[in-house]
Amino acid sequence: MKVTVRKALKTDMSSVLKLIKELALFEREPDAVEVSEKELIEAGFGPSPQFNCLVAEVENTVVGMALFYPRFSTWKGRSIHLEDLIVTEAMRGKGIGRALYDKILEFGHAEGVRRVQWEVLNWNEPAVKFYENSGATILKDWWLVHMQEDALKNYIENKE
Repeated sequence: MKVTVRKALKTDMSSVLKLIKELALFEREPDAVEVSEKELIEAGFGPSPQFNCLVAEVENTVVGMALFYPRFSTWKGRSIHLEDLIVTEAMRGKGIGRALYDKILEFGHAEGVRRVQWEVLNWNEPAVKFYENSGATILKDWWLVHMQEDALKNYIENKE
């Protein structure tokens, strides 16, 4: 089986969105995806792209993707945030995730970033072990904080 990892095109965003929805299902949040294909195209391929995306193909079919974007750390400087890496369930365990992971880390190294970072769910033990075995450090003493759209709106409207 030949796996090709390449930069995503606008025409891949339908497949990317399907993978995002599959990831949401895997992460036990099947109704959480609000982004649309149109929004992915506008945000990723407009005048100021907000993310980079790689896709993995087998026999001209997209079976995996990795979406990432630049960040800036006040401690480390330039860095990359890996938002999502997903391989469709039927193709897991065939080295496709590793191929995407390798390409992102190679990209970060070539760009001269000091850190590539991402989140992993604590119950996703295979991923945790894979990341630790690759040399990544999992910070267990930091909490991830989100403020969702409704809470953001409420805060802005009610702050004193």
